[in-house]
Amino acid sequence: MIRNATLEDLPGIQSLYAQARRFMADNGNPTQWAGGYPWEDMLLEDIARGELFVLEEDSLQGVFAFIIGEDPTYRRIEGGQWLSDRPYGTIHRLAGDGKSRGVLARTVAFCEGRIPHLRIDTHHDNTVMRHLIPKNGFQECGIIYQPDGTPRIAYEKLGEGEQP
Repeated sequence: MIRNATLEDLPGIQSLYAQARRFMADNGNPTQWAGGYPWEDMLLEDIARGELFVLEEDSLQGVFAFIIGEDPTYRRIEGGQWLSDRPYGTIHRLAGDGKSRGVLARTVAFCEGRIPHLRIDTHHDNTVMRHLIPKNGFQECGIIYQPDGTPRIAYEKLGEGEQP
């Protein structure tokens, strides 16, 4: 089940993100979410806007932010181009519990149910996500930059029947 995150979920969400940071650091990606990212104030804002979601069965299995509308960091892309300029939704800050399989696939299916045109990005050193994102139907489009200037590999998935 995927549902909107609540304030009561916050300790579990923070635990999922801490586990994801450890996993990334242990697997050659120590800088993507350094310094405790995502920060609590960011999560509280996501919850208040209804943009933070949890995957839950008996316990929290995953968490992600899903924002429909233009993402300012996606305005400029280098080394490629977007497939479409139509309205889209962006998946951000995805983390799983490390035990549940298919967290990204379930997230993508949920998001496509809200808007079929999706975008996502990841750090160059995040080899797990760089493998899983294309496996879930996304195409690599180029490089975007986070507000702090760090590059991310950007991907896009068009809705069924949507042409570039």
